[in-house]
Amino acid sequence: MNKKVDLDKVREDAIYIFHNGYACSESVIYAIQQNVDPTITQEEIAMSSGFPWGLNAGSLCGALAGGTMSLGHVFGRKELGADNELILDTTKELHDHFLATNGETHCGKLIEGMDPDSAERKEFCTKMVADAAVKVATLIIENRQEK
Repeated sequence: MNKKVDLDKVREDAIYIFHNGYACSESVIYAIQQNVDPTITQEEIAMSSGFPWGLNAGSLCGALAGGTMSLGHVFGRKELGADNELILDTTKELHDHFLATNGETHCGKLIEGMDPDSAERKEFCTKMVADAAVKVATLIIENRQEK
């Protein structure tokens, strides 16, 4: 786990990779991997590949899903029956922040009326990806317990 995290770099990396081949969910996890927790694997990024476009069905926003996966990597249970209060609390905080910032958590409703291939839609989603990555990094920084 990186001790010093530059939140501007988290934002820049999320935006860069979102515009260069990764989808929303993958971009959030990638930015966390690059700046906060290098133990996140490429396989974990790959596990998020089905989340874009709201599970390809207009459901949960992929940026929110990727952020939740990143929090799970850091705070999720590693043993059966272990306490899960921290992962549930940080996930709820991410959800509530995303909802307050964007007014919605469902991809289909967020981009309703936009052409999926338009620059307008890409820019709109870029802001959500960047914001989700920064919020996740902030939650990890604020809640991690040094060992």
